[in-house]
Amino acid sequence: MTSSGFIAQTSMSEQTAKNETEKLTVQIHQGIDEIPSGDWDGMLKDGYPFLKHRYLAAMERHQCVGQEAGWIPRHVALYEKSELVAAMPLYEKHNSWGEFVFDHVWADAYHRHGQQYYPKLVNAIPFTPATGPRMISRRDRGFRDAPILLNAIHSIMNRYGYSSLHCLFPDQDDRRHFGINDPLVRSDCHFQWHNQGYASFDSFLDELKSKKRKNIRQERRKVSEAGLSIRWLAGHQTTSRDWHDFHEVYTRIYQRKYGMPAFNLEFFLEIADTMSDQVILALADHRQSVIAGALLYRDEQTLYGRIWGTRQRMNSLHFELCYYAGIDYCIREGLARFDPGVQGEHKIARGFVPAQTHSLHWIASQPFRQAIRDFVEREQRSVRNYMDHVDGHTAYGGQTS
Repeated sequence: MTSSGFIAQTSMSEQTAKNETEKLTVQIHQGIDEIPSGDWDGMLKDGYPFLKHRYLAAMERHQCVGQEAGWIPRHVALYEKSELVAAMPLYEKHNSWGEFVFDHVWADAYHRHGQQYYPKLVNAIPFTPATGPRMISRRDRGFRDAPILLNAIHSIMNRYGYSSLHCLFPDQDDRRHFGINDPLVRSDCHFQWHNQGYASFDSFLDELKSKKRKNIRQERRKVSEAGLSIRWLAGHQTTSRDWHDFHEVYTRIYQRKYGMPAFNLEFFLEIADTMSDQVILALADHRQSVIAGALLYRDEQTLYGRIWGTRQRMNSLHFELCYYAGIDYCIREGLARFDPGVQGEHKIARGFVPAQTHSLHWIASQPFRQAIRDFVEREQRSVRNYMDHVDGHTAYGGQTS
């Protein structure tokens, strides 16, 4: 069904549960601003930045998501009478861009058999492969509403012809409570850094193998000797000029790769204002000019590296800006974990360790469901073998040099 056909139907509320004490209705919202920010954020249970109303709203307001981006908001909300009691960010997708859980071979298989894989529904944070909650609910209700929301989404899938539902990078609680209707579970390997109570960057290095320790010191020295300095700015410390500089170096990467950046300057300026306590901008200066930058977010426990850009290639600059400066920050601030993003087996030599991520998938078509299940089972074995392999090659095992 086309997007316009869906929109024509979404003004209706669908009653999904009723008993003697409560009447629950599910509503599909075509924009996060249809839900009051206080109602949404009042159900958040931790500081995870990417599920906050202001983050999702900034993406919609500045068209980082929408029809052209291929992320069309279909947020699902559960109401008890008129009070919001649970919700999930949900998007209609007509491509697989910005998901970081790759299903292109599934779409190709549908196409070869004369069927349509798109549109599909995705419960995720767009362009954000960072594990976290994918459902929010009123504290007194816990996860009791997860089956209601998922059953409502499955009803929508059947009614409007979506091929599938995908929940990307859910946390452990969501994985446990989203297990209805027999989802297919995929896993992948990312690399993260864990703070063991280090007093300084040097005390972290002391835990590494001699060769790895020397290599990191050499890479940091190259950056320093090149005359580069790193500015580490919280959102409220940034200026409009800082964000213009970052936007320029960020978009240059896409110009070189002939891609399209997910975020724009207006988005950066808004989150610097509305999320100033969780936004961090790291800028690399050379001869009084910004040549590279990285955008990160934080909560009470975790630093999240998200995007970066550079005007020119310089030896070890990426490692310093996107890895070592982040580790330094976590040690100074007492954060427990640094999640620098996807990819990069080279992170192992720099103190990062393998971490398993997950996604859940519900496939509507029975023949394809079994074929995809077989694919997922083979993939799972491969991921487990890979993680076992890389876990034996971490940088740890400190010794005096």
